Amino acid sequence: MLYGTGNPAKLQVMRETLSSLNLEIIGLGDMDKAPPEVAENGNDPLENAYEKAMAYYRFYGIPVFSCDSGLYFDNVPDEEQPGIHVRNIGGKRLSDSEMIIYYGLKAMEYGGKLTARYKNAICLVLSENEIHKSMDESLWGKPFYIVGKPHEKRVEGFPIDSLSVDISSGKYCYDLPETTQKHYVEGFGNFFENALKEKLL
Repeated sequence: MLYGTGNPAKLQVMRETLSSLNLEIIGLGDMDKAPPEVAENGNDPLENAYEKAMAYYRFYGIPVFSCDSGLYFDNVPDEEQPGIHVRNIGGKRLSDSEMIIYYGLKAMEYGGKLTARYKNAICLVLSENEIHKSMDESLWGKPFYIVGKPHEKRVEGFPIDSLSVDISSGKYCYDLPETTQKHYVEGFGNFFENALKEKLL
């Protein structure tokens, strides 16, 4: 099954998430044709996930799923919410390093930390007539802090993780056990089990 992403880190996380299912997950980088550009003009993560999944399904002709996320802050005006434009600020697409700088400074504007949460969505296209999609809260990440001072660890494709701090312990998420970091894995696993339950028997 094709995961509509060219991000190796995201591909690896999803492979681990779905390791208990009888699925081989490949990414856009594994295909012999470069993927089409997708505008991602949706109003929320679910609309973007649907746009991407349909575009890749129609281009490659195999089952495909796509995910999208929005980053949302507590007590921040709507016009300052990143939402689905986490990496695109002021008409510019930020690099990982630029994102760490931008969101670190944003946290400093609000006293050194922001309470944040990722709202995640997924769309699975098995055929033109069989489409599964969800933005259920079980797919969302738990609330966390974004702080001004980044952790020294960097993982390509996940820059905001370097600024992420667990609310209950006050520790950087990178300093927590791996099982604690992956708090929304179960939700994605349940989504696929429900969508594919007859095919996985």
